[in-house]
Amino acid sequence: MPTLPNGSDKSAAYPPSLPVLGPVLSRNIEALRQRRLREERSASWQDRIAAAITRFAGSMQFIYIHVVVFGFWLAANLHWISAIPAWDESFVILAVVASVEAIFLSTFVLITQNRMAAAADKRADLDLQISLLSEHELTKVATLLSDMAKQAGVKTNVEEELEEVKRDIAPEAVLDKIEKKPP
Repeated sequence: MPTLPNGSDKSAAYPPSLPVLGPVLSRNIEALRQRRLREERSASWQDRIAAAITRFAGSMQFIYIHVVVFGFWLAANLHWISAIPAWDESFVILAVVASVEAIFLSTFVLITQNRMAAAADKRADLDLQISLLSEHELTKVATLLSDMAKQAGVKTNVEEELEEVKRDIAPEAVLDKIEKKPP
């Protein structure tokens, strides 16, 4: 039987294999995956093109292509390749090409970022709704436990805190307080 450096049984140190995911978690993951696929399929053709260009522009292939093309351009126009006549000795055309490419690439990246920000906003809204629902449910559980403790005659050290926890919180009041500028 394998042992650990401290001499203990290795099988006792590691839990037996458990199922990786429970059915509820598996269902939630699949539901989110399906939603993401639906959102990708429902994207406009312009958004799909922008996303594809952004993906490609963020790849090493894009870098390699630019190294080869710009390297060739520089080598040819610096007369390092005698068989090819120079066509842009001042590199003005290269500068214009690179500038126009940068303008378009930055626009494609911004389009993709806007789409990603909208998706992040949806997820943040979902997180907020789940947090608010959880807070409300926990408030009800705290009230139930408090009532049960009173009925059973159980006294605790957290009576004051429990009264505060039993109160529902109005999210708009919290946001108003957060957004209020200090005097």
